[in-house]
Amino acid sequence: MLKNHVFNSNQHRFPIFSLATALILMDQGIKAGVALTMPVGTIEQVSAWFNLVHVLNPGAAFSFLANAGGWQKYFLSAFGLIISAILTRLLWMGIQSFIKSFAYILLIGGALGNVLDRLRIGAVVDYLDFHWADLHWPAFNLADIYVMSGAFLLLTISFSTPAATSEST
Repeated sequence: MLKNHVFNSNQHRFPIFSLATALILMDQGIKAGVALTMPVGTIEQVSAWFNLVHVLNPGAAFSFLANAGGWQKYFLSAFGLIISAILTRLLWMGIQSFIKSFAYILLIGGALGNVLDRLRIGAVVDYLDFHWADLHWPAFNLADIYVMSGAFLLLTISFSTPAATSEST
């Protein structure tokens, strides 16, 4: 008979940090491909509701603080590094939930993917543009998807029972 195995992130450090690294590399690889093949400002229609674009966002999500004068680059970079360091420490010490650990990995991968852009070029490379007629959702990137998915997972498990969040699903 199999014992009920309780997940602990500190017992899975190599795969956890390998996955976080892979997420960052995927994000940076796609952004590099966009930068190499599409000049800034390019819009390529893929479908009636989706474009590939190349825009630089000096602000945060939805271009929040985009016109703040430049200080936001350092603030958002520091914020992303601090949050990533806290989450990394928590994972290193041991999180008893597979789902929460995965959410932290997504948050780290997304935050550091965008921090690298800010430090390297002063803005985040965005390339996904969804729209309906002339109504466009703000352009975003894979790192943004990681951050939103990680936040959604954390929000979702905050409403579940303690036993459900510690399962090793």
